[in-house]
Amino acid sequence: MGGLLFSAASFLVASRQPTTLESVLASGELHMVSRNGPTTFYEGPRGLTGFEYSIAKRFAKHLGVKLVIHDEEDLGKMIDSVSQHQVHFAAAGLTVTKKRLKKVKFSSPYLDITQQLVYQQGQSRPQSPADLIGKKLVIISNSAHSERLRQLQREYPELTWEERHDVEMLDLLEMVHNGEVDYTIIDSNAYEMSETVYPRARVAFNISEGEQLAWAFPADQDDSLFNEAETFFKKVKLSGVIDDTIYTYYGHLGELDYSGAILFAHRLTSRLPKWEEKLRAAGELHDVDWHLLAALSYQESHWNPKAKSPTGVRGFMMLTLDTAKDMGVKNRLNAEQSISGGAKYFKSIHKRIPSRIAEPDRTWLALAAYNIGMGHLEDARKLTEHHGGNPDKWTDVKENLHLLAKRKYYKFTKHGYARGWEAVDYVQNIRNFHTIIAWNEKEKEQMLASNQTSNQNFAQLSPVMTEALKNITVTSL
Repeated sequence: MGGLLFSAASFLVASRQPTTLESVLASGELHMVSRNGPTTFYEGPRGLTGFEYSIAKRFAKHLGVKLVIHDEEDLGKMIDSVSQHQVHFAAAGLTVTKKRLKKVKFSSPYLDITQQLVYQQGQSRPQSPADLIGKKLVIISNSAHSERLRQLQREYPELTWEERHDVEMLDLLEMVHNGEVDYTIIDSNAYEMSETVYPRARVAFNISEGEQLAWAFPADQDDSLFNEAETFFKKVKLSGVIDDTIYTYYGHLGELDYSGAILFAHRLTSRLPKWEEKLRAAGELHDVDWHLLAALSYQESHWNPKAKSPTGVRGFMMLTLDTAKDMGVKNRLNAEQSISGGAKYFKSIHKRIPSRIAEPDRTWLALAAYNIGMGHLEDARKLTEHHGGNPDKWTDVKENLHLLAKRKYYKFTKHGYARGWEAVDYVQNIRNFHTIIAWNEKEKEQMLASNQTSNQNFAQLSPVMTEALKNITVTSL
């Protein structure tokens, strides 16, 4: 596709003014403006990722060109940059609105959302826009939320609010959660992504009808790139790519719940024995505690050698193609190769942690980097030091990792936005699994004889894991 279009573009450019699509193909670059953040694009442990990035990257591949991202914090300036042809299009979770349609044209929508009014649980729940009068309501500036409030202001003239361009919807949720503001408005998809992070921030009511998110293109007569985007969206929707991407990026890793702990306890005997020998061998080869390797692999795949995710990671250790290649893994679905490759990869990260950091902090930090990336871990360590904590202590660093999801912090870090709370949950889960695996190995005979468990054995576990395991008979372990 890309090669044929490029050949046509080369011929036509010589005889007349090239279209936008021909210019893109001739330059080999597709310029997108977006906003670094959780629902758009951010740096993951293995490079750029995010919902908008994933779809836009596919579009660039469809054209056979390179995707170039321009980061713009202000949504108003973003729309202007598109209308003024400074970029080819904008992809930033933009709602199709009448005001924006005066400046840009929108592609076919890829997601339906609703604007939701959020309040702090425990406070009086607002029932209608009238209840917002006289309260502190903060929203993102130049957003569809501000357009909606201006519409409501015609009916409720005393309605006021504050607009800020330096916040993300996750920041606003936290402000409500902590009681810093009374209310905010966020999109339903952003709320679903983050509701477990700030549980006291709850939805009061939908403040809008259903709306649609789409990409914004210049509103001029040259529809060449726009039409190609329409063709692309039709193709990926039919193939299920959009649905898969929504599932991938609007999910989140929560704290291990009771049922998860029960399932782990069952798989400790139903699955782990089958892989124990290979885990031991890989641990010995790469100098990694096999109990830790077992815990890490359970977190990644639940000890399923055929596991896969929509993001492209596969196998027992859920390796990407690039990581597998770097670690010498030829077949990611081969459990022995995957286990060895995962152990080698973890060890390589472990070695990159500063040598002055002692155990067990060195391992906990390495696990966090395995999940979130070394760059983001270093950003969190710098924030920890800036706030007076010890960047070499996991207990201090984990208190600052969540700051990587706050715009007022991540816009000043080297690697930008990251879902830092997920790395904290990730490490905690693995520590839970590791403690139980090691404990089960050492105390199995004693437990079988006494059919009891000691609270002391569970000192390192989360309350959920402790409670679950106390209610499991020893034979199930």
